[in-house]
Amino acid sequence: MDRIKTEELTGAQIIIRCLQAEGVEVIFGYPGGAVLWIYDELFKQDKVRHVLVRHEQGAAHAADGYSRSSNKVGVCLVTSGPGLTNAVTGIATAYMDSIPMVILSGQVPTHAIGEDAFQECDSVGITRPCVKHNFLVRDVKDLAVTMKKAFHIATTGRPGPVLVDILRDVHQHRPGSARGGDMERLFHRHREVLHVAHQEVVLHAGARDADRVAFLERVLADG
Repeated sequence: MDRIKTEELTGAQIIIRCLQAEGVEVIFGYPGGAVLWIYDELFKQDKVRHVLVRHEQGAAHAADGYSRSSNKVGVCLVTSGPGLTNAVTGIATAYMDSIPMVILSGQVPTHAIGEDAFQECDSVGITRPCVKHNFLVRDVKDLAVTMKKAFHIATTGRPGPVLVDILRDVHQHRPGSARGGDMERLFHRHREVLHVAHQEVVLHAGARDADRVAFLERVLADG
């Protein structure tokens, strides 16, 4: 019996496959640092066409208008922080008029959640009053089923917009691989240990340990 050929996909590849499986033909978006891996995969295929807007609010309104005119789910793609907040007006419009939409937003990596990182915002909290449902995807293994749920919720019952907020390390990596957040947390932990070691050496060492102090200072400076 022939073996079934399988391949392990990155989170970004999973997102594109899910869009294709849902029959999405057009996606409206504006690139940003937290979604560049999705854009890389988007431009490697030709089934889903990307329409570049000049502002994220335009992406949300365009997806709204597309859904109204085609009776299909409107999809938009925005980056984290200001990318998502710029889209809120369009999302609220779709919510008030019961328009089925799926909004894909990038988010900072796992280790930066709650740290007031660059372009971080509480996407789930901000959009809660103006979406039918929202998701924060923390594990790449949950990505495919979350995408399926998003399209199902957007189109069943009273239609409405659904937000899928995706951590940057989720769409960067493959299931089972070391997550970016895990690696970065390990790195920061090592830096903390080095800082403690540096303080101990400075406090308790004499001139004989001057070389060790200099070495630790170089490591900390280069880090």
